[in-house]
Amino acid sequence: MSDLARYESFAVEVNNHIAHVQFCRPDALNTMNRAFWLELPRCVQDIEANTDARVIVLSSTGKHFSAGMDLSVFTDPKSVPMSGDPGRMAENLRRVVLQLQDTLTALENVRLPVLAAVQGGCIGGALDLVCAADSRYCTADAYFTIKETELGMTADVGTLQRLPKLMPEGVVRELAYTGRKFEAAEAHRLGFVNAVYDTQEAMLAGVMAIAAQIAANSPLAVTGCKEMIHFARDHSVADSLKYMATWQSGMFRPTDMMKSFQAKAQKQAPQYDDLFPVRDLFSD
Repeated sequence: MSDLARYESFAVEVNNHIAHVQFCRPDALNTMNRAFWLELPRCVQDIEANTDARVIVLSSTGKHFSAGMDLSVFTDPKSVPMSGDPGRMAENLRRVVLQLQDTLTALENVRLPVLAAVQGGCIGGALDLVCAADSRYCTADAYFTIKETELGMTADVGTLQRLPKLMPEGVVRELAYTGRKFEAAEAHRLGFVNAVYDTQEAMLAGVMAIAAQIAANSPLAVTGCKEMIHFARDHSVADSLKYMATWQSGMFRPTDMMKSFQAKAQKQAPQYDDLFPVRDLFSD
Protein backbone atom coordinates (compact mmCIF):
# COMPACT_ATOMS: atom_id res chain seq x y z
CA MET A 1 0.00 0.00 0.00
CA SER A 2 1.58 3.25 -1.14
CA ASP A 3 1.36 6.59 0.59
CA LEU A 4 -1.73 8.64 -0.13
CA ALA A 5 -1.45 12.07 -1.66
CA ARG A 6 -1.96 15.10 0.58
CA TYR A 7 -4.88 17.43 0.02
CA GLU A 8 -5.78 21.00 0.96
CA SER A 9 -9.41 20.18 1.68
CA PHE A 10 -9.24 16.80 3.44
CA ALA A 11 -7.22 14.73 5.82
CA VAL A 12 -7.19 11.05 4.82
CA GLU A 13 -6.35 8.02 6.93
CA VAL A 14 -6.75 4.33 6.16
CA ASN A 15 -6.94 1.85 9.02
CA ASN A 16 -8.44 -1.63 9.21
CA HIS A 17 -9.76 -1.43 5.63
CA ILE A 18 -11.61 1.86 6.39
CA ALA A 19 -10.67 5.09 4.59
CA HIS A 20 -11.59 8.13 6.68
CA VAL A 21 -11.83 11.32 4.61
CA GLN A 22 -12.28 14.30 6.89
CA PHE A 23 -12.94 17.85 5.68
CA CYS A 24 -10.37 20.05 7.38
CA ARG A 25 -11.23 23.72 6.75
CA PRO A 26 -13.48 24.47 9.75
CA ASP A 27 -12.51 28.15 9.87
CA ALA A 28 -13.98 28.50 6.37
CA LEU A 29 -17.00 26.35 7.33
CA ASN A 30 -15.59 23.65 5.06
CA THR A 31 -16.89 25.45 2.01
CA MET A 32 -16.39 23.68 -1.30
CA ASN A 33 -13.72 25.81 -2.94
CA ARG A 34 -11.86 25.21 -6.19
CA ALA A 35 -9.37 22.87 -4.50
CA PHE A 36 -12.23 20.79 -3.09
CA TRP A 37 -13.80 20.20 -6.50
CA LEU A 38 -10.45 19.23 -7.99
CA GLU A 39 -9.37 17.05 -5.09
CA LEU A 40 -12.45 14.98 -4.25
CA PRO A 41 -12.43 12.70 -7.32
CA ARG A 42 -8.64 12.38 -7.11
CA CYS A 43 -8.90 11.44 -3.45
CA VAL A 44 -11.51 8.76 -4.11
CA GLN A 45 -9.50 7.35 -7.02
CA ASP A 46 -6.33 7.39 -4.90
CA ILE A 47 -8.06 5.39 -2.17
CA GLU A 48 -9.39 2.88 -4.68
CA ALA A 49 -6.07 2.47 -6.49
CA ASN A 50 -3.52 2.63 -3.69
CA THR A 51 -5.06 1.35 -0.46
CA ASP A 52 -6.72 -1.76 0.92
CA ALA A 53 -9.82 0.23 1.95
CA ARG A 54 -13.18 -1.49 1.58
CA VAL A 55 -15.36 1.40 2.73
CA ILE A 56 -15.05 5.21 2.84
CA VAL A 57 -16.29 7.38 5.71
CA LEU A 58 -16.78 11.10 4.98
CA SER A 59 -16.83 13.36 8.01
CA SER A 60 -16.00 16.94 8.84
CA THR A 61 -14.57 19.25 11.48
CA GLY A 62 -15.86 22.28 13.33
CA LYS A 63 -19.42 23.37 13.96
CA HIS A 64 -20.76 22.65 10.47
CA PHE A 65 -20.29 19.79 8.03
CA SER A 66 -20.10 22.25 5.12
CA ALA A 67 -21.62 25.59 4.18
CA GLY A 68 -21.68 24.45 0.56
CA MET A 69 -20.30 26.02 -2.56
CA ASP A 70 -17.57 28.61 -2.14
CA LEU A 71 -18.69 31.50 -4.35
CA SER A 72 -15.10 31.97 -5.53
CA VAL A 73 -15.69 28.98 -7.83
CA PHE A 74 -18.10 31.08 -9.88
CA THR A 75 -16.26 34.38 -9.59
CA ASP A 76 -13.03 33.06 -11.12
CA PRO A 77 -13.00 34.60 -14.61
CA LYS A 78 -10.78 31.76 -15.86
CA SER A 79 -13.44 29.19 -15.01
CA VAL A 80 -16.58 31.24 -15.58
CA PRO A 81 -16.09 34.22 -17.91
CA MET A 82 -18.53 37.00 -17.09
CA SER A 83 -18.35 38.80 -20.43
CA GLY A 84 -18.25 37.94 -24.08
CA ASP A 85 -20.55 36.24 -26.53
CA PRO A 86 -23.65 34.95 -24.64
CA GLY A 87 -23.74 31.65 -26.51
CA ARG A 88 -20.10 30.92 -25.75
CA MET A 89 -20.54 31.94 -22.12
CA ALA A 90 -23.51 29.59 -21.82
CA GLU A 91 -21.61 26.70 -23.43
CA ASN A 92 -18.73 27.25 -21.03
CA LEU A 93 -21.02 27.39 -17.98
CA ARG A 94 -22.68 24.13 -19.04
CA ARG A 95 -19.28 22.42 -19.11
CA VAL A 96 -18.43 23.84 -15.68
CA VAL A 97 -21.65 22.47 -14.20
CA LEU A 98 -21.05 19.07 -15.79
CA GLN A 99 -17.56 18.98 -14.25
CA LEU A 100 -18.97 19.84 -10.82
CA GLN A 101 -21.57 17.10 -11.21
CA ASP A 102 -18.87 14.60 -12.18
CA THR A 103 -16.94 15.46 -9.00
CA LEU A 104 -19.80 14.28 -6.79
CA THR A 105 -20.73 11.38 -9.04
CA ALA A 106 -17.28 10.02 -8.18
CA LEU A 107 -18.83 8.93 -4.87
CA GLU A 108 -21.31 6.78 -6.77
CA ASN A 109 -18.78 5.46 -9.27
CA VAL A 110 -16.26 4.25 -6.68
CA ARG A 111 -16.66 0.54 -5.92
CA LEU A 112 -16.54 1.15 -2.17
CA PRO A 113 -19.56 2.11 -0.06
CA VAL A 114 -19.43 5.75 1.06
CA LEU A 115 -20.88 6.68 4.47
CA ALA A 116 -21.43 10.38 5.24
CA ALA A 117 -21.35 11.59 8.86
CA VAL A 118 -22.92 15.06 9.13
CA GLN A 119 -22.82 17.55 12.00
CA GLY A 120 -24.34 21.02 12.03
CA GLY A 121 -25.19 22.60 8.71
CA CYS A 122 -25.18 20.66 5.44
CA ILE A 123 -25.99 23.44 3.04
CA GLY A 124 -26.41 23.75 -0.71
CA GLY A 125 -23.60 21.94 -2.49
CA ALA A 126 -22.90 19.90 0.62
CA LEU A 127 -26.40 18.43 0.35
CA ASP A 128 -25.62 17.57 -3.27
CA LEU A 129 -22.57 15.72 -1.97
CA VAL A 130 -24.24 13.64 0.73
CA CYS A 131 -27.05 12.70 -1.65
CA ALA A 132 -24.37 10.90 -3.69
CA ALA A 133 -23.18 8.89 -0.66
CA ASP A 134 -24.49 5.38 -0.03
CA SER A 135 -25.75 6.13 3.50
CA ARG A 136 -26.04 9.20 5.70
CA TYR A 137 -25.84 9.68 9.48
CA CYS A 138 -26.09 12.90 11.48
CA THR A 139 -25.99 14.58 14.86
CA ALA A 140 -29.12 15.85 16.59
CA ASP A 141 -28.15 19.45 15.75
CA ALA A 142 -27.69 18.76 12.03
CA TYR A 143 -29.82 20.41 9.39
CA PHE A 144 -30.00 20.29 5.61
CA THR A 145 -31.16 22.87 3.11
CA ILE A 146 -31.45 23.35 -0.64
CA LYS A 147 -30.02 26.81 -0.18
CA GLU A 148 -29.68 27.62 -3.88
CA THR A 149 -33.40 28.45 -4.24
CA GLU A 150 -33.17 31.13 -1.57
CA LEU A 151 -30.14 32.58 -3.38
CA GLY A 152 -32.04 32.89 -6.66
CA MET A 153 -30.83 29.86 -8.60
CA THR A 154 -31.81 26.24 -9.19
CA ALA A 155 -29.66 23.61 -7.46
CA ASP A 156 -27.63 22.03 -10.25
CA VAL A 157 -25.12 19.49 -8.91
CA GLY A 158 -27.31 16.53 -8.01
CA THR A 159 -29.76 17.19 -5.17
CA LEU A 160 -32.80 17.56 -7.43
CA GLN A 161 -31.89 14.37 -9.27
CA ARG A 162 -30.94 12.16 -6.30
CA LEU A 163 -33.05 13.39 -3.39
CA PRO A 164 -36.40 12.29 -4.96
CA LYS A 165 -34.94 8.76 -5.01
CA LEU A 166 -34.22 9.00 -1.27
CA MET A 167 -37.31 10.79 0.10
CA PRO A 168 -40.97 11.29 -0.87
CA GLU A 169 -41.15 13.47 -3.97
CA GLY A 170 -43.78 15.81 -2.54
CA VAL A 171 -41.51 16.62 0.39
CA VAL A 172 -38.53 17.16 -1.90
CA ARG A 173 -40.58 19.56 -4.00
CA GLU A 174 -41.53 21.54 -0.90
CA LEU A 175 -37.92 21.68 0.28
CA ALA A 176 -36.72 22.75 -3.17
CA TYR A 177 -39.40 25.38 -3.71
CA THR A 178 -39.07 26.93 -0.25
CA GLY A 179 -35.37 26.41 0.52
CA ARG A 180 -36.33 25.79 4.16
CA LYS A 181 -34.15 23.82 6.54
CA PHE A 182 -35.06 20.25 7.38
CA GLU A 183 -33.51 19.12 10.61
CA ALA A 184 -32.18 15.81 11.89
CA ALA A 185 -35.46 14.45 13.27
CA GLU A 186 -37.34 15.13 10.03
CA ALA A 187 -34.48 13.76 7.92
CA HIS A 188 -34.52 10.56 10.00
CA ARG A 189 -38.31 10.22 9.87
CA LEU A 190 -38.24 10.53 6.08
CA GLY A 191 -35.43 8.00 5.72
CA PHE A 192 -32.81 10.43 4.43
CA VAL A 193 -30.47 9.62 7.31
CA ASN A 194 -30.08 6.17 8.83
CA ALA A 195 -29.51 7.28 12.41
CA VAL A 196 -29.22 10.39 14.60
CA TYR A 197 -26.59 10.69 17.36
CA ASP A 198 -26.42 13.04 20.32
CA THR A 199 -22.86 14.19 19.66
CA GLN A 200 -20.34 14.28 16.86
CA GLU A 201 -18.09 11.89 18.78
CA ALA A 202 -20.90 9.37 19.24
CA MET A 203 -21.82 9.69 15.57
CA LEU A 204 -18.29 9.05 14.36
CA ALA A 205 -17.94 6.05 16.68
CA GLY A 206 -21.24 4.67 15.44
CA VAL A 207 -20.44 5.20 11.77
CA MET A 208 -16.99 3.66 12.18
CA ALA A 209 -18.61 0.61 13.77
CA ILE A 210 -20.92 0.27 10.75
CA ALA A 211 -17.93 0.73 8.43
CA ALA A 212 -16.11 -2.04 10.29
CA GLN A 213 -19.06 -4.38 9.73
CA ILE A 214 -18.96 -3.59 6.01
CA ALA A 215 -15.19 -4.05 5.84
CA ALA A 216 -15.49 -7.48 7.48
CA ASN A 217 -17.63 -8.77 4.60
CA SER A 218 -16.43 -10.06 1.25
CA PRO A 219 -15.42 -6.96 -0.74
CA LEU A 220 -16.60 -8.66 -3.93
CA ALA A 221 -20.05 -9.25 -2.43
CA VAL A 222 -20.25 -5.67 -1.13
CA THR A 223 -19.25 -4.05 -4.43
CA GLY A 224 -21.81 -6.27 -6.15
CA CYS A 225 -24.48 -4.93 -3.79
CA LYS A 226 -23.55 -1.32 -4.61
CA GLU A 227 -23.51 -2.01 -8.35
CA MET A 228 -26.93 -3.69 -8.27
CA ILE A 229 -28.62 -1.10 -6.05
CA HIS A 230 -27.45 1.77 -8.25
CA PHE A 231 -28.49 -0.03 -11.42
CA ALA A 232 -31.93 -0.85 -9.98
CA ARG A 233 -32.47 2.79 -9.00
CA ASP A 234 -32.24 3.89 -12.63
CA HIS A 235 -33.76 0.88 -14.45
CA SER A 236 -36.86 -1.26 -14.45
CA VAL A 237 -37.21 -4.30 -12.20
CA ALA A 238 -37.06 -6.59 -15.24
CA ASP A 239 -33.85 -5.01 -16.56
CA SER A 240 -32.31 -5.04 -13.09
CA LEU A 241 -33.06 -8.73 -12.60
CA LYS A 242 -31.47 -9.56 -15.95
CA TYR A 243 -28.37 -7.53 -15.05
CA MET A 244 -28.20 -9.30 -11.69
CA ALA A 245 -28.23 -12.68 -13.44
CA THR A 246 -25.48 -11.58 -15.83
CA TRP A 247 -23.36 -10.17 -12.99
CA GLN A 248 -23.76 -13.32 -10.94
CA SER A 249 -22.84 -15.59 -13.85
CA GLY A 250 -19.56 -13.71 -14.28
CA MET A 251 -18.58 -12.58 -10.78
CA PHE A 252 -19.84 -15.30 -8.45
CA ARG A 253 -17.27 -17.80 -7.28
CA PRO A 254 -17.62 -20.12 -4.26
CA THR A 255 -14.26 -19.10 -2.74
CA ASP A 256 -15.61 -16.40 -0.41
CA MET A 257 -18.60 -18.51 0.61
CA MET A 258 -16.32 -21.39 1.53
CA LYS A 259 -14.21 -19.02 3.62
CA SER A 260 -17.39 -17.85 5.37
CA PHE A 261 -18.52 -21.39 6.16
CA GLN A 262 -15.09 -22.47 7.37
CA ALA A 263 -14.72 -19.40 9.58
CA LYS A 264 -18.14 -19.95 11.17
CA ALA A 265 -17.33 -23.61 11.80
CA GLN A 266 -14.10 -22.56 13.51
CA LYS A 267 -15.82 -19.63 15.28
CA GLN A 268 -13.41 -17.18 13.67
CA ALA A 269 -13.80 -14.08 11.50
CA PRO A 270 -13.40 -14.87 7.79
CA GLN A 271 -10.42 -13.35 5.98
CA TYR A 272 -11.23 -12.28 2.44
CA ASP A 273 -8.85 -11.28 -0.34
CA ASP A 274 -8.89 -7.64 -1.40
CA LEU A 275 -10.20 -6.66 -4.80
CA PHE A 276 -7.59 -5.87 -7.41
CA PRO A 277 -6.72 -2.15 -7.34
CA VAL A 278 -8.38 0.16 -9.84
CA ARG A 279 -5.63 1.69 -11.97
CA ASP A 280 -5.34 3.56 -15.23
CA LEU A 281 -4.78 1.16 -18.13
CA PHE A 282 -1.19 2.23 -18.72
CA SER A 283 -0.17 3.19 -15.18
CA ASP A 284 2.92 1.64 -13.60
